[in-house]
Amino acid sequence: MNARMRRIASDWEQLQKDFGNHPYIKVTPMGPEPPERYHVTYFVNGIYLLPDGSIQTQARHDVEITLHADYPRYKPLCRILTPIWHPNFRDGQICIGDIWGAGESLSDIIINIGDMIQYKSWNSYSPLSADAAKWAIEHKHMFPVGNLNLYQGEEAAAGDVQRSE
Repeated sequence: MNARMRRIASDWEQLQKDFGNHPYIKVTPMGPEPPERYHVTYFVNGIYLLPDGSIQTQARHDVEITLHADYPRYKPLCRILTPIWHPNFRDGQICIGDIWGAGESLSDIIINIGDMIQYKSWNSYSPLSADAAKWAIEHKHMFPVGNLNLYQGEEAAAGDVQRSE
């Protein structure tokens, strides 16, 4: 087994430990083990922009993570499959950071995306969506829209999320 496949196998072991019984994040492998693709479902609050320009809180978000041929040398490909209104998401793309280190864990990326969805973390200075960044700056008093501590899997503040699969 080469170094890349050892890393992918190690990632899979860690994901099972971190998210096997997680109340807010479900990680589903896609393909043979060790998987090189994952479907991640977040049961956290995020924002969706309606066609009339109003916003709606959404409590379920689906993301696909692909560990391409150059992983872990280069960051994994992360795509959001559900609509979201956020400066760091656009047309399915997710900006998981400008600087990637091969030592960063896949579990940390999954947690960071969940924090981004909740608007606990967002970057309006280097956005994928300039319109969402402008909106976020003007409405920062609304954030975070969810305040779940995803590292512990415990609710850190008020604001229950309805889990529906």
